Amino acid sequence: VHIAESGGGLVQPGGSLRLSCVASGFTASPRYMSWYRQAPGTERALVATIATVDGSTNYADFVKGRFTISRDNGKNAVYLQMNNLKPEDAAVYSCSVTLWFSGTIYWGQGTQVTVSS
Repeated sequence: VHIAESGGGLVQPGGSLRLSCVASGFTASPRYMSWYRQAPGTERALVATIATVDGSTNYADFVKGRFTISRDNGKNAVYLQMNNLKPEDAAVYSCSVTLWFSGTIYWGQGTQVTVSS
């Protein structure tokens, strides 16, 4: 199983970033693909989730209206478009994949997002 995130970096407040996550090597299809984030000294928090079958989404209140999650089932990929970034959005963003049937969850290594002027 391999999960690779990309797209993190340094951005000024009000700026945008697009994170990508590509997953491979699963024995079953992904059911949900999600983005989480964790800032130093805090617990990991769910940012957004997308269901692979129907594309239904769920967002944390702190990103609603600013972030958009999308997926490409053919590539087993999930994306996170982040707009109007705030300093409090700075964190390591990690991708997770939940499989059908077993419910097994796999995690990527994460990508750092820094929001600073």
